Amino acid sequence: MPFRMQMSPTWKTQRGVLTRFAKVLKNLYNTNFSIINLCISHNFRNFAYIMPFEFHIDIIDQIWKGIIIGVIASGLMGPVGVLCVQRTLNKGRWYGMVTGVGAAFSDIIYALLTGLGMSFMMDLITNPKNLFVLQILGSILLLLFGIYSFRNNPTKHMHVSGKTKGSYLYNGITAFWLTFLNPLIILLFIAMYAQFKFVVPDHPVEMVSGYLGIFGGALLWWYGLTWVIDKVRGKFDNNGIVIINKIIGSIVIVCSIIILIGTVFNLYTFHY
Repeated sequence: MPFRMQMSPTWKTQRGVLTRFAKVLKNLYNTNFSIINLCISHNFRNFAYIMPFEFHIDIIDQIWKGIIIGVIASGLMGPVGVLCVQRTLNKGRWYGMVTGVGAAFSDIIYALLTGLGMSFMMDLITNPKNLFVLQILGSILLLLFGIYSFRNNPTKHMHVSGKTKGSYLYNGITAFWLTFLNPLIILLFIAMYAQFKFVVPDHPVEMVSGYLGIFGGALLWWYGLTWVIDKVRGKFDNNGIVIINKIIGSIVIVCSIIILIGTVFNLYTFHY
């Protein structure tokens, strides 16, 4: 006959109490864990709601605007553009590149000053009627810059770069001052800022990203220009400078006309 362990009534009672206690602890744990999860998810939702920016939309959008502005501001071949080409041909590609870097530093200073000035007029330019007029004027200014670039021959009054290389620092500083002494670029920045709605003073992260985009776009232009000039060194002359100027002017003219038509007929919008 198999042996069967006899449990006393006291032990059965104790086991029942322990079982019920274990169930209470389990339920309490599950309840508290659910409350903690709810609090964490609620806090994350609150954090997402109060975040000052949406990285994947606002910042990247602002960077792209900055890159476009930087390329256009540097691409219009003025005296420093001709100097960059000459130094690339006569001294080497990296002397032309540091010339472009010097010009980019000057451009970013004027870009910052323009943005600072426009930030004080936000109440004026955010008015829909005023903004519409400003965008129209900006498009016309871009069109005039494009026409001027297309018709202008930058080689007529160009500074002849000598054969003496000098230091990289010297080449960069001279390009900086040559660009800095031409404050008319502020008008170009005003036109592009108005058209792209670039200035957002209550969002410093986006503004810093946009200015870095402008500087990066300028460097991208000078890097690409010196690379092309270095590759066609034996075939490039002053006529090449004129051709580049006309191509850039044509692109700006076409883009400004498209932007002007889009603004007049409200075909697109850039949001602050």
